[in-house]
Amino acid sequence: MVAGVRVGEHESHGWDREHLRKFLSKQLILRGGFHSPLGLVSLIAAFRQILGVLEMKSHPAATALGIFISSLAHVFSASGNLNAQEVTGAIHEQIAGVSCDDIPAGQKRPEFGCTNIATETQLKFTESDVYWHLQTFPSRAAAEARKSKTGIVVEEDGRVWLSEFGPRDLIVTGGQPITIVGPLKLPLAASYTAVLSYAVMRPGDRSRVHTHPGPEGWYMIVGEQCLETPAGATKAKAGETMTVPPNVPMQLSITGTALRKSLVLVIHDSARPRGTPSQWKPVGACDK
Repeated sequence: MVAGVRVGEHESHGWDREHLRKFLSKQLILRGGFHSPLGLVSLIAAFRQILGVLEMKSHPAATALGIFISSLAHVFSASGNLNAQEVTGAIHEQIAGVSCDDIPAGQKRPEFGCTNIATETQLKFTESDVYWHLQTFPSRAAAEARKSKTGIVVEEDGRVWLSEFGPRDLIVTGGQPITIVGPLKLPLAASYTAVLSYAVMRPGDRSRVHTHPGPEGWYMIVGEQCLETPAGATKAKAGETMTVPPNVPMQLSITGTALRKSLVLVIHDSARPRGTPSQWKPVGACDK
């Protein structure tokens, strides 16, 4: 029994998206129907707890449940049955299991989530510590004219960004310096791949529990986040940076009350995938 909803072990193992949809609809009706804000808030609160149980078991239905609850609340908010404050309070944990994904050319990028926007392969570094130098430029042409062979130019959040990688005292000129992220501690590898991502996530959204075969760094454009690892919780807000060493299990949570936008960098061993799921279980350090 979770939050007043009985869930059998045999039943939870059989859940898929359609099963969840029917089950949620049934529970909503039992709690007052489609025109009852209190019924919806009660339903979402109950399924937030169920979502936590599924995540602890690494159940494949967890992501589907998180996305469906978020969609359900969005529909009711748009219809006027719930105001924004009620929705935010009810679905503080909106989407679980977020990962940074490649979006095929021509396919629309999701409104929320994490998208890989640029990749630089076969990088070589002479030092075990590397720094991510981030600048903005007035135009893409200006940034392209200044970038090195391994630099990355992207356009996100209404700005043109140039990323360069090297020692802390690397000289990068011509743009507006934003920050230096690091040190990013590299594992031994014959070559490295740098993957730059752009993430837009809502308060309560969480990443999947995962590891990277290389360091990860963040530059926070707006919002707040908390990263839980076996060492504890680390937090960052707009204008700040964060890093994590290679092969550390982690889960990222979006905190505060504002939308969080960030640039995310992973530099990993080119012979290994960017990231993999982890069986490590977070203890909720970011919720304290």
